Amino acid sequence: MTAARRAPLRIVLADDERMVRTALRVILEAEPDLEVVGEAATGAEAVPLVRSLAPDVVLMDVRMPEIDGIRATEQIMASLAEPPRIVVVTTFENDAYVYDALRAGAAGFLLKRADPDELIGAVRLVARGDSLLFPAAVRALAASHAPGGRSPAARWVARLTGREADVLRLMATGLSNQEISEQLGVGPQTVKTHVAAVLSKTGSRDRTQAVIAAYEGGFMKKD
Repeated sequence: MTAARRAPLRIVLADDERMVRTALRVILEAEPDLEVVGEAATGAEAVPLVRSLAPDVVLMDVRMPEIDGIRATEQIMASLAEPPRIVVVTTFENDAYVYDALRAGAAGFLLKRADPDELIGAVRLVARGDSLLFPAAVRALAASHAPGGRSPAARWVARLTGREADVLRLMATGLSNQEISEQLGVGPQTVKTHVAAVLSKTGSRDRTQAVIAAYEGGFMKKD
């Protein structure tokens, strides 16, 4: 007996440029495990569309008319008990809008110049619960919001165990659980347990938000 075929990942595209949406659809739907179920040209269209379709992943342009990608992300995250994974799409790595979108709950960001393999990989990555983390870019964005050298650290910093602090530090460099496991010489399940504790103590939904919390909370310092 053959294994049951998994249903394709359901994707919503939100971008004010029709040509961009068309190109994304062509790339994504060439893959048998990906399906574009809806398109929106503005954030105002994207929010109700996502609520009605309940996709797995949303590719959200940061800058759109009426409601931008940040506000749309905030509204989606606030209004759904199980929101989709949102990837914000931008032209520039250092776009301050990206930082706000990550804080609002986006799982990561993707550059518009990304090649098809990067796009497809990003969708699959966030769909399985991982964060799309570009370490250098996220560090640069987060570090710009870090407090000064003498500012007190957030209260949660003192509640981290030594091993949790090690894990968060490595998370902030963009390492995966497997890479952290190898770096610290502990099992993957142990790392997973520490990551869960870090997310809980920092009040983060995912790894990206934990990295942001690490900088904003004074755990990670500016370079």
